[in-house]
Amino acid sequence: MYSNQDIGKVIKENFKFVNDSQIELFEKLPSIYAEWNEKINVISRKDIDNIFERHILHSLAIAKICHFKPGSEILDVGTGGGFPGIPLAIMFPNVHFTLVDSIGKKIRVVNEVKDALGLKNVDAYQMRAEDVNGCFDFIVSRAVTQMPEFVSWVRNKISKIQYHSLDNGILYLKGGDLTEELEPLLNLKTKKPKIKIFNIYNYFPSEFFETKKIVYLKF
Repeated sequence: MYSNQDIGKVIKENFKFVNDSQIELFEKLPSIYAEWNEKINVISRKDIDNIFERHILHSLAIAKICHFKPGSEILDVGTGGGFPGIPLAIMFPNVHFTLVDSIGKKIRVVNEVKDALGLKNVDAYQMRAEDVNGCFDFIVSRAVTQMPEFVSWVRNKISKIQYHSLDNGILYLKGGDLTEELEPLLNLKTKKPKIKIFNIYNYFPSEFFETKKIVYLKF
């Protein structure tokens, strides 16, 4: 387990732009989630004991790929208890995050965590991805379903207005060998996405991240 001191040190080492107030919020996260997980189980007992590495830091790997600009709109699909959306919302306080999940108890936890941290840049809703209106600069998620199905849910919700160094698209946290899963997308006849895979171990070199990846899809 990481102590608060360890959490602050890891965040500061990896994200130089984060201020002390943000560090304080990151340090509060494990205890807030532990408290709510006792009431509404959304994270396994094994993972709650390792929540910083397995959930918070894992979510923040996305910030190694793209520094979201102020005013950006980010959609987190299948957020569960708020990952990757909540950690990213702490890291980018001037970016608006919409978190959705089809399971009501998970969204309740997200809203309680959001309120406990005083996050004003997060809205969370119990709804399916297909029912979300609007367009977003980036759509993030963490292993909600197979990639082809996920793409079918969200590909029409990506804004065509570009102002990031990374073109708008999907940033998807996923583990293991993705060759078979991505093959249907690579074989599309039309609107074939450009795909790039980032190994999270290159940013956070610990055993947990050895097989963890970020899949970036641009249409």
